[in-house]
Amino acid sequence: MEKSLAEMQREVDRYISQFKEGYFSPLAMLARMTEEVGELAREVNHSHGEKPKKSGEDDNSIELELGDILFITLCFANSLNIDLTEAHDRVMHKFNTRDKDRWTRIDAEAEREENEQ
Repeated sequence: MEKSLAEMQREVDRYISQFKEGYFSPLAMLARMTEEVGELAREVNHSHGEKPKKSGEDDNSIELELGDILFITLCFANSLNIDLTEAHDRVMHKFNTRDKDRWTRIDAEAEREENEQ
């Protein structure tokens, strides 16, 4: 089942709301996010880099590490009352306007190759 960002934010909020401690402080969440990004880097290095896993090392996955980052991102946004759907829309607007000509578009490349022939 596909979930929207809003649904995921509500699901995480329901989960966190059952605990007295609630959300961590923004600084603590930033530290947690940094830890999770480090774990993702380690998994990417094992899967796509030159660093093999040590024997007996836990079998994590890039998918699970990305899931951890998504969870902490949802927590972070919820704690600061940030609507991630709105944040996403604003970022996409920025990419579609300010950065619209920053990279070579696939259709532009095909057109250029066609004109060269």
